[in-house]
Amino acid sequence: MAITGVAENPGLLTSVNQGSFAATTGGTGERVLVDFKDALIDYKTTDLPAMSMFTEPMNTDTGGNIDLTFTLPSMKMEEIDEGSTPKYQNTKLRSERVAVREWGIAVGVTRRMIEDSRFNEVELALNEARRGVDRHLTNHVINAVFGFGDATLGTGSPAGTDIDTATLEGPSAGSITDFSTNIYGGFIANSGTVNTGRLYSYGNVDDADLIASHYVDAASGAAGVVSLSDITNAMKLIGAHGYNATTLVISPAHYKSLLDLADFQTVLSSTFSTNVQHVIEETDPFRNTLGTGIVGQLYGLNVFVNPWIASTRYGVFDLSTKPLAFVQRRALTVEEANPGFGIVGSYMSMRYGLKVVRPETGVIIINTS
Repeated sequence: MAITGVAENPGLLTSVNQGSFAATTGGTGERVLVDFKDALIDYKTTDLPAMSMFTEPMNTDTGGNIDLTFTLPSMKMEEIDEGSTPKYQNTKLRSERVAVREWGIAVGVTRRMIEDSRFNEVELALNEARRGVDRHLTNHVINAVFGFGDATLGTGSPAGTDIDTATLEGPSAGSITDFSTNIYGGFIANSGTVNTGRLYSYGNVDDADLIASHYVDAASGAAGVVSLSDITNAMKLIGAHGYNATTLVISPAHYKSLLDLADFQTVLSSTFSTNVQHVIEETDPFRNTLGTGIVGQLYGLNVFVNPWIASTRYGVFDLSTKPLAFVQRRALTVEEANPGFGIVGSYMSMRYGLKVVRPETGVIIINTS
């Protein structure tokens, strides 16, 4: 029933798709306030699928930058004679500093836009902001893992410069372990020394394999081209440090290259449905494959495709041990704001830190051109 003396206006929609003058729903301004409060509750928490694949969450009671400590292989058995005692040995430790930074999005919508729009602008704005958070985190993780330089995010060594085969391990200034120029770390780089820094012997492995850079120029320099020899070499480099490669992460261009190889057979499995998720229409015939990112197996490696990865790099990893530490000081929060007269707004923000702290568990293969 229409309100007496006021015409229905079915063209102006609220979140329940009823005219703003409908007697049961109230006016536009009233509905906007209710919708905004509901949206704040919905977006207090968020799922971060990009983190689950590469990062190990870590908690701490201290604020600011976080120091993580790892034990190194430092003790060994020795033969002792009757009546003698072995020498006392000490534990060796390695520390990694994780820089915690704050990131946020401010969302503002004018009441006039709300009143004149055929849609719920607050809901649309918050939905897009939520997708912006996902895009930011995915981009941040991929850049940190693959060594892509990004001046805004601060990734690369130094920040804004891609990590490549010429990047030094350390401890020289500007090396991959120099926190002042590379806060996100990286995998083992060029010209390291065994039993110092991050490189320690495991098993009866030649030093040449232990100090080999985990940033490797591809056999084929062309972008998007995969060579099986590069993959097996990466498996060897990871194995030299006591790990076993489990995962190959590639771009769509690299996936095409794999499909063009007669050796590659797609073996789909539903057991990986909990990994990195993407929103795919239910009617898409490849929904299961695209939704999880896994497209098959090669040499026992689970093969994942991700469009955030450029065609100039792909990686082999042992993801049973996550390469990145993810230190979260504050999860994604949404707070109501009043940025100005006639404007409805909110702030989304979070504080976290990322760093490659397991440098032995990954190899980045670089297509140089």
